[in-house]
Amino acid sequence: MAPQRLLLLFIFLFYFSSFPSTARFITGPSSPTDLVSDGISTGKNPTFLSLNPLFSAEESCEQTYGFLPCTTTVLGNLFLIIVYGYLMFLAATYLSNGSELLLEILGPGIVGGLFLPILGALPDAMLILVSGLSGTAETAQDQVSVGMGLLAGSTVMLLTVIWGSCVVVGRCDIRDSVAVDGTITKGFHLTETGVSTDIWTCYAASIMAISVIPFVIVQLPQVLNSTSGRHLAVLIALIISVSMLVSYCVYQVFQPWIQRRRLAFAKHKHVISGILRHLKKQAFGKLLTEDGEPNTEIIRKLFETIDENRDGHLSPSELKALIIGIRFEDIDFDKDDAVMKVMADFDASLDSYIQEEEFVKGITKWINEAKQTGGAYLEPNAGTFKFIDQFHQQTKREHALLGSEEQSDEVVEHVENPRWISFKAVLMLLLGTLIAAAFADPLVDAVDNFSTATSIPSFFISFIALPLATNSSEAVSAIIFATRKKQRTASLTFSELYGAVTMNNVLCLSVFLALVYVRGLTWDFSSEVLVILIVCIVMGAFASFRTTFPLWTCSIAYILYPFSLALVYVLDYVFGWS
Repeated sequence: MAPQRLLLLFIFLFYFSSFPSTARFITGPSSPTDLVSDGISTGKNPTFLSLNPLFSAEESCEQTYGFLPCTTTVLGNLFLIIVYGYLMFLAATYLSNGSELLLEILGPGIVGGLFLPILGALPDAMLILVSGLSGTAETAQDQVSVGMGLLAGSTVMLLTVIWGSCVVVGRCDIRDSVAVDGTITKGFHLTETGVSTDIWTCYAASIMAISVIPFVIVQLPQVLNSTSGRHLAVLIALIISVSMLVSYCVYQVFQPWIQRRRLAFAKHKHVISGILRHLKKQAFGKLLTEDGEPNTEIIRKLFETIDENRDGHLSPSELKALIIGIRFEDIDFDKDDAVMKVMADFDASLDSYIQEEEFVKGITKWINEAKQTGGAYLEPNAGTFKFIDQFHQQTKREHALLGSEEQSDEVVEHVENPRWISFKAVLMLLLGTLIAAAFADPLVDAVDNFSTATSIPSFFISFIALPLATNSSEAVSAIIFATRKKQRTASLTFSELYGAVTMNNVLCLSVFLALVYVRGLTWDFSSEVLVILIVCIVMGAFASFRTTFPLWTCSIAYILYPFSLALVYVLDYVFGWS
């Protein structure tokens, strides 16, 4: 608690040192008749007593809530930005820690899919909300650029600086186009080290790229040079943004269930490919005829080999013995569940036994499916085709891309004293929410006052500084998680980054659009929208079609950050975009 106490001390000292005060000089021109001064002089202040506005200013400021400290000086506002920014960082940390504790108790599903994404975006949403609620419409129009700067800066920072840093710290040696868990022998090799993720991370990147649609819609009237349809475009974009927010939360709620189903299907396909490969070896490569069709005579002989008691049908125990004897590499699965699924594929009569004709039809069906998936490649000097091996390799890759079952398992491990952990989680969530709600408005005011004192546009201050406060907790967590150098942790890390940006694009944008529509503000953020579109589409497309990222890919992310900042400056202050 030492940092918090030190912070409270800083606020206390600054609070009593920031009240505006006035004074009159008591010196003046001397007079021989004036033996005693009355303490008042009508003379002008000497010029050498004027102080630099860096430290003092004659203008008065309005205190937030009527009691929080305020100042018009550069250093004073810089100090306030640091203090309030740290408080927002503290709020984000409490929200993150409270969410993780709640996740331990209740598991994924509703908590992981609905609450965590919303709570993660809460500090940003609070800052955006208060930036457009203050004062008159003119004041709100001036301060709303702080909200847009935060929205753009948060998105750009997560997808550039943080994304690139996670690739650097999480890199492993790349073999056969896949990063090997926990292996780093090639240092900082640009092409032979990197990170690998699962297919679900690609889906998260695709969703992130799609989530920019409301930005495109709200920007259309300005692209078409239309002034009459701008208010309507804001309303349409708001409706679509809220709809996408609801859809994304529903997807997040059901995603663990979808992932388990996909993983189970991939394991079943791997069992099929393993059995076919085993039967091919038992048949000495003659499982198919010379024209590539299933060799029913060989399949019948294989049936007789598997039928140990020679009773003319295969029982579940005989089928289980076959599956256990195959030795599936690198994949752990429930053998009894695999037997049930194979029985479901073969047992057309539903008598819990596989007859010889059912076995022939079932293997023939599997071979035809493998032929469609693996392709027909002639295997030299073998008299058969190679697609069964191709099919087996493909099922292994599909299983690896889907990730481990640990990621999709909703079973919550037993935790000690769940009541206390639940109470602690709720308390941290409430405290984080209260801090974010209380200090969002003072932070926006400090940024606006600092912008006035330095003549630096408030957009750039909020673009660079505020994301460090609101997203630093996510950034530190992501980088620490990436250092574990495993595909599973890399997948979770990048999925969280893409999810945070998606929430920026739907939740935070919904708040922003609602402010613009309700208060009748003007949407004039063309350059900012362009930057968000470029970064989200480039990184989204880049991450949607590949699962392995060599070390050189971090350079793309690092280059995008200064490029985005320079682009906004050039478009706004050189070409005068609005």
